[in-house]
This record gives sequence, C-alpha cells and structure tokens, in this order.
Amino acid sequence: MELVQVNASNLSIYLNLTQAYEAEFSPLTKKVPDNDGKFALDTPVEGNVMGFLLYFDGVPAGLAAIADHGNSRYEVCDFYVVPVFRKNKAGQRFAHSLFSMMPGEWESKQIDGAEHAIAFWRRAIGAYTNDQYVEDIYHDAYWGDVTRQRFTITV
Repeated sequence: MELVQVNASNLSIYLNLTQAYEAEFSPLTKKVPDNDGKFALDTPVEGNVMGFLLYFDGVPAGLAAIADHGNSRYEVCDFYVVPVFRKNKAGQRFAHSLFSMMPGEWESKQIDGAEHAIAFWRRAIGAYTNDQYVEDIYHDAYWGDVTRQRFTITV
C-alpha cells in the first residue's frame, strides 16, 4: 500500500477515479453525467483541499480529498476505494494512514442514505480511536442532514 499526494503530475489519475466515486454515490446525490459523460465534482483539489491517491502494487486503488481548515483541523470530504480492492481492510488502512499523517481534530460526514459509508466510518474511526469519537446528525448547508463523526488524533 502506498499513499501519494495529488500534484500536477498525477491529477489526471485522481480525476479519473473521482468519476467512479461520483457514479457510486449518484443514486443518493441524484447527479447525472454531463453531455461528455462526466460527473461534476463537489470537492476540487485546490485551495485548502488536498488530494491523496492510494496505490497497490503501482495500481491506482483509491482517493481521498481532505480539507485543511487550519489549526490542525481536518475534514474528510471525499474517500473512495475501487471495489476490487475493498478487502483486507484496505479502506481502513488508507484512512488510518491519513489520520497518522495529520494529527489534530477530524470530522467525517456521510449523506443521508449512505449506510455502507456510515458503517465504514464507524468501524474505521472506532478502530483508530478505540471508539473515542462523537457522532451526531449535522445540518450541512450543501448536503442537508448528514451523519457526522468528530474525533481528535494526538501525537
């Protein structure tokens, strides 16, 4: 497993994977592709949003978009592992690697109906924090009511 931060040389790989991510969530987001067959992105990698790619044996296997809100406060905006790689807790190991890289206050939010994502984040965060996290229903200005987990990673 290898994590690589997105930059100009690998941005196209990240953008390709985002299409699969957007398609997977389209039943919940109600998004449809544009005339070129592409989904619009909600979280571009720019400004305070960092992108990361997950690789297994040189093959792109996943992505994450993490917002850095300053003062060691981070938000998981997008997170995706290609279905064939969803075994052996690959997604959990990916998430844990990101947490370890950036100690501080974290939050993750899942849209209404994303039961598989909610279950994943409960397991991943719970395993990393020994179940020391807070979960609530939060009203997000963009997504409406979402399930949110908040937790702190210390060095």
